[in-house]
Amino acid sequence: MISKTLLLTYLYLLIYILLSSGVILYNKWVLSPKYFNFPLPITLTMIHMGFSGAVAFLLVRVFKVVPPVKMTFEIYATCVIPISAFFASSLWFGNTAYLHISVAFIQMLKALMPVATFLMAVLCGTDKLRCDVFLNMVLVSVGVVVSSYGEIHFNVIGTVYQVTGIFAEALRLVLTQVLLQKKGLTLNPITSLYYIAPCSFVFLFFPWFLLEKSKMEVSQIQFNFWIFFSNALCALALNFSIFLVIGRTGAVTIRVAGVLKDWILIALSTVIFPESTITGLNIVGYAIALCGVVIYNYIKVRDVRASQVTVDGIPERMSKDWKMDKKSSHMFVPSNGGDSNGGSNLGSGSFSESNIDEEAAPLMASSRLSHIGRTQVNSHAV
Repeated sequence: MISKTLLLTYLYLLIYILLSSGVILYNKWVLSPKYFNFPLPITLTMIHMGFSGAVAFLLVRVFKVVPPVKMTFEIYATCVIPISAFFASSLWFGNTAYLHISVAFIQMLKALMPVATFLMAVLCGTDKLRCDVFLNMVLVSVGVVVSSYGEIHFNVIGTVYQVTGIFAEALRLVLTQVLLQKKGLTLNPITSLYYIAPCSFVFLFFPWFLLEKSKMEVSQIQFNFWIFFSNALCALALNFSIFLVIGRTGAVTIRVAGVLKDWILIALSTVIFPESTITGLNIVGYAIALCGVVIYNYIKVRDVRASQVTVDGIPERMSKDWKMDKKSSHMFVPSNGGDSNGGSNLGSGSFSESNIDEEAAPLMASSRLSHIGRTQVNSHAV
């Protein structure tokens, strides 16, 4: 049974890596003027949101695969709408970057994600400025700067789009923690898309009307139904694969899988898109940044495990009181399953800076620390 479970877990991880890499490469191929030549990133993102929202509606309302959560107008207006705005912005800016810079360089710039998330968390008051974490952020930043200096086809516009998208995604993650968790909402990728995809579609309509509507009218844009259907289907399948991976692995496993995916993606992009040239300075810079990311991930996992030890040491009576209290608590306390090796459950990890793709699980909670863990160890949750 253990071997079968492990095999199934590795299969899910493989599917996640393949789908994640495939969606990114597929988007680049569709948007690039040198290939399919559909240089309308907002339109492509709206197709994804419309398709994902429609499928999520069928799964939630028609087939009732997952039940909807209790969503009030106040929660939707104060939580879902602002998060949708930053989610739509991160996708818009990220997809636009494909028009200007290579996939390999984009993945190298994405190493800034922990830096952006940490800065946004400190500004929003959900994390504290710590010397060890700050030094890791400096290391990551230096690595990205070195990698950028070594980029042959460096493009300022594409870099600005990508970095802006990274910070928009970081702010979305922090807002998810601040706004949703205090409402006590538990959302999986399907229900999150059900609520956020239509709202994101509406937000994207305004820049689309101003920037891309006229281009679609005056230019000869080819529209192949099967290309866009398969592209949107891959993006949706990625959401489901993440749902499966999160349910079967721990935080460390999914972080390692994300790092492996990035290296595979960088290598594949140079083969599929020959114009993407990687220099030695690119690799050195990315390796430096990756070292900082790995150390940062280790610090975060160590902190969460320390909080779990503190929770385990709480007297039994307090634990019982907490279990009764958490039903009415405003803090978000997930109850996901453990990993296949019998280790700590998913509650021990934080996915906010992990390599989960930005188009997936937009309302998934960015912190997995329990209420007591936060209180007892002066939490460093993000």
